[in-house]
Amino acid sequence: MWRRILALVRKEFLALLRDPKSRIVLIGPPLIQLLVFGYAATFDLQEVPYAVYNEDRGAAARDLLAAFAGAPSFQKVADLHAEAEIAPLVDARRALVVVHIGPRFTADLLAGRPAPLQVIIDGRNSNTAMVAQNYVRSIVDRYNDGWIAARDRQGPPARLVMRAWFNPNLESRWFFIPGIIGMLTLVVTMLVTALTVAREREQGTFDQLLVTPLRPDEMLLGKMVPGFVIGFVQATAILLVATLWFRVPFLGSLPAFYVGLALFLLSSVGAGLLISALSATQQQGLLGAFVFMVPAVILSGFATPIENMPAFVQTLTLIDPLRYFLVVLRKVFLEGAGFALLVDQFWPMALIGVVTLVLAGWLFRHRMY
Repeated sequence: MWRRILALVRKEFLALLRDPKSRIVLIGPPLIQLLVFGYAATFDLQEVPYAVYNEDRGAAARDLLAAFAGAPSFQKVADLHAEAEIAPLVDARRALVVVHIGPRFTADLLAGRPAPLQVIIDGRNSNTAMVAQNYVRSIVDRYNDGWIAARDRQGPPARLVMRAWFNPNLESRWFFIPGIIGMLTLVVTMLVTALTVAREREQGTFDQLLVTPLRPDEMLLGKMVPGFVIGFVQATAILLVATLWFRVPFLGSLPAFYVGLALFLLSSVGAGLLISALSATQQQGLLGAFVFMVPAVILSGFATPIENMPAFVQTLTLIDPLRYFLVVLRKVFLEGAGFALLVDQFWPMALIGVVTLVLAGWLFRHRMY
């Protein structure tokens, strides 16, 4: 059995690598997109969920918080009562910004001393964090201008102290490039697997496979392996470029990264083979791959935060394997996450992979006979 499967795998690799155009598609576009996205990709901010930890009940603190409440770009999600509540809120992505007012804020302002105002920002999405930081700074600047005009004093009364978690310097590449690993791996894996059976049918070689001793499940496995291997190698290459060239920190568990990658490839290969089993020509396979990939990228949270999407669209993201892999990538790169924190992302990818492969296998046998 394994000798037959290995022979089919070898045949698939030869078919992919013998054609110069196929080699260019596998190597050229991913590298170009990596460099373009690594240097040029940008994101926009739509809304800022923020929480308040106010230790001062004075009038100055209330006025400052009223300025945040009246700002259309901010949406208050929580009032905190202890410093220990800040980390879980930011870790869970419920708040992008936490405004912390110390117990002597009003007293310092009334005494003519600069009053520190701490603002904690989730730095995992660096562009969003920088935009939020500018929004906060503009509100504090307006508050300072009003305080100075009302009391005829010099110097900013409220001194803003910014702290970005997970990305202290707000480097945009730290956010973009881990996501590119998932996006480019999906693109290449889908193109390789979505065309494999359709190419056989179009070129007339599928009938030759039918007269071999290969069983349908062995053929399916043989079609899976090349896409899996190519995706694995490409993700590893991009990981090396990200860490060695772009200097993106890798703080988490490397085994956890590869487990997540394996499950993501399983789901991507399953979806690609399902498309290929439904396609009669390479054109149909290519169209089906793009019909799957474009919504998958849009719904993954790569370009737009999922929490900003409408509720029914958020429900659709649950069947998108790229959504879960992006969380794995950013947690492993920036948060130092290990297996324990990623289990809730692993099992949905495994489930999607199993379901798509079972459907692809059923269609493969049904259309074969």
